[in-house]
Amino acid sequence: MAGTDPIHQFVIYDIAKLFTIGGDGTEGSGTTFAFTNSSLFMVLTVAVIVAFLLWATAGKRLVPNRLQLVAELLYEFVAGMVRSSAGKEGMKFMPLVFSLFTFIFVANMFGMVPYFFTVTSHIIVTFALSMLVFLTVILYGFIKNGPKFLKLFVPAGVPGYILPIVTPIEVISFLSRPISLSVRLFGNILAGHITLKVFTGFAVMMIAGLGAFGWFAAILPVLMAIALTGLEFLVGAVQAYVFAVLTCMYLNDAIHPSH
Repeated sequence: MAGTDPIHQFVIYDIAKLFTIGGDGTEGSGTTFAFTNSSLFMVLTVAVIVAFLLWATAGKRLVPNRLQLVAELLYEFVAGMVRSSAGKEGMKFMPLVFSLFTFIFVANMFGMVPYFFTVTSHIIVTFALSMLVFLTVILYGFIKNGPKFLKLFVPAGVPGYILPIVTPIEVISFLSRPISLSVRLFGNILAGHITLKVFTGFAVMMIAGLGAFGWFAAILPVLMAIALTGLEFLVGAVQAYVFAVLTCMYLNDAIHPSH
């Protein structure tokens, strides 16, 4: 069933148990901390990013080679995103945005490799990333602006008699950001992988169950799977970009809270 079950690819399992807190010593009691397959691929994602950047920039050539050129283009791509969305002052958050973009992008690309694990298909991972952005916005907003940060919830030019209606809407909209940011990434990756698995499963079942005729019947599911694979690569890249762009826009609110 694991071969055709579209949910099996998202199962988290322990690779190594680290330690247990609490409990009475019996199996299953207490809280166990373990190194899981999800942890492994998060570590691999970070390791690949760090290794690529170190390798690409090791020579620091005046005339860059291909690897250095890719690294420089990647940096300029994210830097341009930050400058256009949050202004020059937003460049202090360039390391954060760059890290988020590259982590999500590489994790999504890892998820397209057969038998690899997609860490962004789990809401806890995407919610943790979005909460990092949300808390950064709140902390920096109050550190830089003090109580003036609350102007974010009072749009400029709105008549006073409408503020009791508009302000709660602004507050709810602000508090929903980590939810929408995390669900958007999680939902797109989860749905895409399930759909892709379903079509490939159709092809496998037709070939296995219908014999020679199954090869002809499987043509359409196979073509759909190929098309969906290309679409999933695109979705993985686009979702990394969307997450980074929205992060820049939220950081801009912390830098310039007045509408």
